[in-house]
Amino acid sequence: MSKSSKKKQSVATSTQESTDIAQPVPTSSGSGKISFKVKTPEERKKAHKEGIVKTAVAAIIGIIAGILAYIQLGISDDPAMKWYAIMIIIAALSYYAMKLVFPLFKIRTKEFGFKDWFYVEFIVIDFCLVTWTLLLN
Repeated sequence: MSKSSKKKQSVATSTQESTDIAQPVPTSSGSGKISFKVKTPEERKKAHKEGIVKTAVAAIIGIIAGILAYIQLGISDDPAMKWYAIMIIIAALSYYAMKLVFPLFKIRTKEFGFKDWFYVEFIVIDFCLVTWTLLLN
C-alpha cells in the first residue's frame, strides 16, 4: 500500500468519526432558513435516555392494555363489538395516561410533535395487540 492511499484511508476514517460525534439538528431561524445545531455529547445522551423511557413506558402501557382487553373481553362472540373500535379507545386512553406519566420521568410532552405521539401510540397499540393475541392462544 502506498503512502498516499494510507493517508486517504486515515482521512476517511477521521471524517467518519467526526460525523458520528456531531449530528446536526435542524433549527429554524428568523429568516426562514434552516440551520443546523450540533448536539453535544450530553444532549445526545439525554435524548437517548428519553427515547428509551418513552419506548419503555409506551410498551408497559400497551402490555397493561392488552391484559385488560383480555380480562374484559376475552374471546368476544358479540358481533357488535369491533376490535378496531377497542383499539381507538385504547389509543385515546393511553394518550391521556402518557400525558400524566411522562412528566413523572421528566419528559416534556409539550415539546412532542405529531411524529413523537404517533410513535408512542404505535408502540402502545402494537404491544396491546401482541399481548392480547398471546393471551388468547
